[in-house]
Amino acid sequence: MTKDIRVPYVVSAHGLSDDDLTDLYEYPDISRPWIRANFVASLDGAATGATGTSSGLATTLDHRVLQLLRELADVVLVGASTARAENYAGARVTSAGAARRRTRGLAPVPPIAVVTGRADLDPNSRLLTQTSVPPIIFTTASAATTSKRNLADAGATVIELGADRIDTGDLLDALADLGLHRVICEGGPRLTGQLAVDHALDELCITTVPTIVGGTSPRITDSDRHAALMMACRHIIVDTDSSQLARWVR
Repeated sequence: MTKDIRVPYVVSAHGLSDDDLTDLYEYPDISRPWIRANFVASLDGAATGATGTSSGLATTLDHRVLQLLRELADVVLVGASTARAENYAGARVTSAGAARRRTRGLAPVPPIAVVTGRADLDPNSRLLTQTSVPPIIFTTASAATTSKRNLADAGATVIELGADRIDTGDLLDALADLGLHRVICEGGPRLTGQLAVDHALDELCITTVPTIVGGTSPRITDSDRHAALMMACRHIIVDTDSSQLARWVR
């Protein structure tokens, strides 16, 4: 008897239009926050390259998909360490992209939402000085009052979640209260690991580049507990450089 095996849709990147990519990465119909994580990794599982950032691994198609995933999202969610290491600025959307977002009923530009227990972000960083929409800072009641006030004075929307740690359930509730259901999480490993072990990660989009990095680079998740979160592969895009872009969904 032949087993019923779900085979992912494998497609060549050659000739893929923006509409084709949109069809491949469209969100499902949802009434609550859907957490989609996006990462790039090497063949040996490294989440960063020699530079210590993910940009050392990214490819042209990976960057194109990253921009599309942001365009489809209500909000870009990121941990504070990644926001600092990658020198985050506000999301940028082309005029055509903003028009497509309006057609979908989305705001022209998605805000960046940073998860930080200590609110230890520089109010003079690009996150706050190079953005067209105010970032959202999810933090805690125990974070320094001065830090939270400085971020608010710099234009951020500061939201306290919990006394001294940010619980995943509280984070999801806050996103829902803000009407932010289509969530693209861009790391880092600690935030994504927390979402995975709490079974709040609905989807993983991962680009695997044909490079072995070695060294002590981190993985895409980092947690104190095992997640045991099973996913099914929806598609794999194979690029001309042999990199593979896969979409995994619970």
